[in-house]
Amino acid sequence: MSDANSELELKALRVRIDKLDEKILELISDRARCAEEVARVKMAALAEGEVPVFYRPEREAQVLKRVMERNKGPLSNEEMARLFREVMSSCLALENPLKVAYLGPEGTFTQAAAIKHFGNAVISTPMAAIDEVFREVAAGAVNFGVVPVENSTEGAVNHTLDSFLEHDMVICGEVELRIHHHLLVGDNTKTDNISRIYSHAQSLAQCRKWLDAHYPNVERVAVSSNADAAKRVKGEWSSAAIAGDMAASLYGLTKLQEKIEDRPDNSTRFLIIGNQEVPPTGDDKTSVIVSMRNKPGALHELLVPFHSNGIDLTRIETRPSRSGKWTYVFFIDFVGHHKDPLIKDLLERLSQEAVAVKVLGSYPKAVL
Repeated sequence: MSDANSELELKALRVRIDKLDEKILELISDRARCAEEVARVKMAALAEGEVPVFYRPEREAQVLKRVMERNKGPLSNEEMARLFREVMSSCLALENPLKVAYLGPEGTFTQAAAIKHFGNAVISTPMAAIDEVFREVAAGAVNFGVVPVENSTEGAVNHTLDSFLEHDMVICGEVELRIHHHLLVGDNTKTDNISRIYSHAQSLAQCRKWLDAHYPNVERVAVSSNADAAKRVKGEWSSAAIAGDMAASLYGLTKLQEKIEDRPDNSTRFLIIGNQEVPPTGDDKTSVIVSMRNKPGALHELLVPFHSNGIDLTRIETRPSRSGKWTYVFFIDFVGHHKDPLIKDLLERLSQEAVAVKVLGSYPKAVL
């Protein structure tokens, strides 16, 4: 094909793209105007004494699921869902901007999880500790909070589990985030003379084998977050940090080595906490806390109702109870919604055997 023909073909494609962009712009604007109408209807209900609910987790989950089911490519389901999430986030901001607290500081994986779930058009506030996120939500200072609950390599985040024992909070959603760790250095770092590597304790553990192989004699310093690790490196010449893409971008660091996590499928699960119950979507999970009597066979009695009802139990953790020495509570996640007849039966049977059963919430399964 001659250069002249190639240029003509490219010109025709650009014209087509421009026309498609105009259609996309028009459709997004139409959607935004619909969002404004929704806000008007809901505010009218407020004037009549009803409390409007602007953010509906079950509705967003259903929209994203439908988008992925109808996606024919070439963009991946994950990328298409991300684009629609941002459109929904911006439209929701026209109705009523959400306030979201997350475990900070800026640049953490928890912030990345918050953006993945809510999009960028929310008012997000970093908190110094997990318990502070719970307190902000409980006080009504924010609409929702985002906290880590478990990692596929290192297991449960105990601070989050313990916070559920201290606060009455509803789980409204979950986010699963693939975690990629990078070895980051600053402009002044002497890469051949690194004597200290900063990171969060869990991140150091998730990269243990790689560090043993490449930096066996370098001091590993656990700090409060990966973002804090990245921040420290900016002012030092002999240190490096293990952190993710957001921290690297935020603090202007260079990736000396990429994806150094020991397991390529390394993922962290985050929970969305709030004060509103979420209706069923047909593809839900439920989380409960169960206190059992301290006697032989207690765990067996706890598991029997799940087995006999054919319910998929996805996670079980134990934590020391606040009610007595050497007594424990069980944190359990399972498939189904607490309003489903089968799950109602399960909870009734658990209540007959347990000292106490507390439903933390039913919520849509993570979309991706």
